[in-house]
Amino acid sequence: MNRTKILTLTVVSAVQLAVVPFRAEAQGASLSTPQTEQKIDALLAKMTIEEKVGQLNQLSSGSLTGPSSVVRDGDALIRTGMVGSLFNSVTWKETNAYQRESIEGSRLHIPVLFGLDVIHGFRTTFPIPLGLSSSWDTDLVEQTARVAAQEASSQGVRWTFSPMVDIARDPRWGRIAEGAGEDPYLGSAFARAYVRGYQGRRLDDPSSIVACAKHFVGYGAAEGGRDYNTTEISERTLRDVYLPPFRAAVGEGAGTIMSAFNSINGVPSSANAFTLTEVLRNEWKFQGFVDSDWTAVHEITLHGIAENDEAAAQKSFLAGVDMDMQSAAYLPHLPDLVKSGRVPVGRLDDAVRRVLRIKFALGLFERPYVPEVVDANPTEVPASRELARRAAEESFVLLENRKVAGFPLLPIAPVAGQRVALIGPLSDSAGDMLGPWSGEGRASDVVTLRMALAPRLERLHVGLTVTQGMNAAGSETSGIAAAVEAARQSDLVILALGESGHSSGEASARSRIDLPGHQEELLEAVVATGKPTVLILFSGRPLAVEWASRNVPAILMAWFPGLQGGPALVRTLFGEAEPSGRLTVSVPRSVGQVPMYYNRLNTGRPRVDPIGLGSTKSDPYYVSGYIDELNTPLYPFGYGLGYTTFEISGVKVSAASISASAVNAGRAQLTVNANVRNSGTRVGTETAQLYIRLRGTSVARPVRELKGFKRVHLEPGESSQLAFNLDREELSFWNLDMKNVVEQGTLYVWVASDSSVGDPLRVDITE
Repeated sequence: MNRTKILTLTVVSAVQLAVVPFRAEAQGASLSTPQTEQKIDALLAKMTIEEKVGQLNQLSSGSLTGPSSVVRDGDALIRTGMVGSLFNSVTWKETNAYQRESIEGSRLHIPVLFGLDVIHGFRTTFPIPLGLSSSWDTDLVEQTARVAAQEASSQGVRWTFSPMVDIARDPRWGRIAEGAGEDPYLGSAFARAYVRGYQGRRLDDPSSIVACAKHFVGYGAAEGGRDYNTTEISERTLRDVYLPPFRAAVGEGAGTIMSAFNSINGVPSSANAFTLTEVLRNEWKFQGFVDSDWTAVHEITLHGIAENDEAAAQKSFLAGVDMDMQSAAYLPHLPDLVKSGRVPVGRLDDAVRRVLRIKFALGLFERPYVPEVVDANPTEVPASRELARRAAEESFVLLENRKVAGFPLLPIAPVAGQRVALIGPLSDSAGDMLGPWSGEGRASDVVTLRMALAPRLERLHVGLTVTQGMNAAGSETSGIAAAVEAARQSDLVILALGESGHSSGEASARSRIDLPGHQEELLEAVVATGKPTVLILFSGRPLAVEWASRNVPAILMAWFPGLQGGPALVRTLFGEAEPSGRLTVSVPRSVGQVPMYYNRLNTGRPRVDPIGLGSTKSDPYYVSGYIDELNTPLYPFGYGLGYTTFEISGVKVSAASISASAVNAGRAQLTVNANVRNSGTRVGTETAQLYIRLRGTSVARPVRELKGFKRVHLEPGESSQLAFNLDREELSFWNLDMKNVVEQGTLYVWVASDSSVGDPLRVDITE
C-alpha cells in the first residue's frame, strides 16, 4: 500500500483533548458478553485456517520500535486478512488508510488493531514511569494514562504496550526507568491505576485504549542487569514478588499481556506454559490475549529450545502466546501445524477468539475509523500542560537539603543584584528531558530548566550565567574551567547533571551507575569553589552519588521529567511547589551493593538485625556484609525530604492477636491507626507507609514488606488520623507447601516515613 495516499472520509470533526477528572470503574475480569461470544462463534465458523492465523500476525508499519520496519507485502497481506494487528502507525490518516484496506479489501471485513508503545504519554510527555511512581499518587498516574489514551485514540491507536509492571531490583538494568520500582505491593497499585486510565470506564468508548501489562514475567530480574538476559527465579519468589503486579492488572481488566524476552529457569518466557497457561489462564481466568514481544517467538530458536521457526511457532503457541509480533513465524507455519494435528484446532480457535474479543470490546467492528483530526498540538491544551507540570512536581525527590548560613538551601530566595550560575549538560537539553520511550513526544514541546529559569530571574533582577561544562556523556573536559569560573562569579550554583535520555530504557544497561564520564570531576570542581550548590539529577535509574551526598548541601532527583520539567523545577526551587516524591527504588552507595532492595530476607549472620528482633552475631567479622562498604543503601526505599517536617505517632492496632483461620476465611482483619502531624512551618505532603514483618512462619519472610500507603496534605500544625486495613491479601504468602495462606506466627507492624525507620508493634497470629 502507498502509505502517502490521501484517504477521504465522510466524517470530519475536530477532537478537543482535555483532562476530564474521573474515577474509572474497574472492568474486573470480564472482557466480553454472551452476545459478543455469539458474534465471535459466527465469525469463526466462516474463517479458513489461514484467515484465523492471519488474526494472530502482528507487523510493524513504521520505524519507531525495533531494528526493522517493514510490512511485508503490505497491501496483499492486509486485503487477504493476513494481518490482525499493526503497530507504529501514529496518524489518523495512516491508521484509517490501513483500516480501509482491511475492511473493504478483505473477505470477512475484520478490522485491524493498531498498537503503539505509549509508555508515559503520546504527544504530551509526562515523567518517565519510575518518576511517576515516585509520586506515590495513583490518581495522578491514572489521569496521565487517561490523557495518553485520549491523544493516542484520536489518531486511531487503540492499544498501548503499557504498563510495564516488571519488578526491578537492579539499577544497572536500563528498563528500570519504565516501571514502578522494586516493590510488588506498590507496583500492583500502579498497575491498576494505569489500566484504569488507559481503558476508562468502557473499552468501547472511542477515547479508550486497551492496556497491555508487560513483560510476562520476571524480565526485571535479568542477570547482571543486562537486557534480555536469563533469569533464575524460584516459584515462591515468582509468586510473591514478580507476579502480583500482573495479577493486579488482570484483575483490573487489562485486555492484553505481553510475554517477555528472558528465560525463566531455562524456559523462555515466550514458550513457558506454566506462566502463560497454568497461571495466567487457568488460575487467573484471563480472558484477553497474549502478544509476544518483538520477534520473541523467533528468538526461542536462539535460546536453544527450538531448531527453527516452525518449531518455535509450535512451542510458543502451545505454551500460550496468541499473537506473534514481527517474527512472521505463525503466518507461514501455523496452518500446516494445525492441519497436521501438531497444534489442535481448538487452541487456534481459542487464540483467535481472544483477539476478536478485544476488537469487539473496543467497538472496532462498529467504528473501525477515527474522525479526521485538525492538525493541532495537544500539548497546548492548558489542562494537559498543567497535568504534565504537576506530575513532574510530584515526581521530584529531595534527597538532601542541609543548612547554608543557618537555613536550608532550598527553597531558594535570590535577591536583586545577585548572580546564579546554571551549569551542566542537562540544563538546557530538551530532548533528554523526554527520557526513553517518549512516543510522539517532541523536543520542540519541551520547556527546559534554562528556558523556565531565565525569565524568572530576569523579573527578579538576578543575573544568570549558563554553561554546559561538558556533554551528557561526560566525554570532554574542556568546559570545566569555564564552569568553575562561572561558579566563582555567582552567589548560587545550580548543577544539572546525570544521564542522557537514551542512557536508560531498552538495551541501555550500564555496568556503572555513577555520574557518566567526567561529570563527577565537574561536580567536584564546582563544589570546591565553596559556593552554595543545588544538584539536580536527571536519570532513568537511581545513581550512586555517594560523594555528592556528603558534600552537596541540596540534591533533587528529577528523573526525566517530561515536557514541563523546566517550569516544575523552577516552581520547586522557589518553593511554590514542594518536592513530595518518595523513592520507589533503593539508591545504592556503589554498584557493588547491587542488587539492592529493602524487602530482603534476613540471614543467620546479619551485620545488624534490621529491626532489633533476634540476636546479632557478636563477632563483627563473620557476618553477611562487605569489608569495604556498608550494607545499607545511600537512600532507602520510601525516602524523601520536603520543605516542612512531619511526625508520625500514636500507632495502634485494633487487636493484640488475630486468628489465621479467620483471616483466611475472610472473617477477620486487623486495622492499624496512626496520626500524622505537620510539625513544620510550611504546607506539605507526607506519604505514610505501612510495613509488616512476619516471624515464626514456615518459610522466611522479608525484614519488611510494604502493605499500605496514604498521601496526606497538611497545613502547618495540622494533623490527620489515618487507618490501614490488613486482611488476607496483605497477610498471606506462599508457604512451605506452596499454598497462598495466612499462617500462625508473630506480626510486626510499622507506620513510618520510609522503609528504614519506625518502631514496630507486635500482634500474635494464632491458629
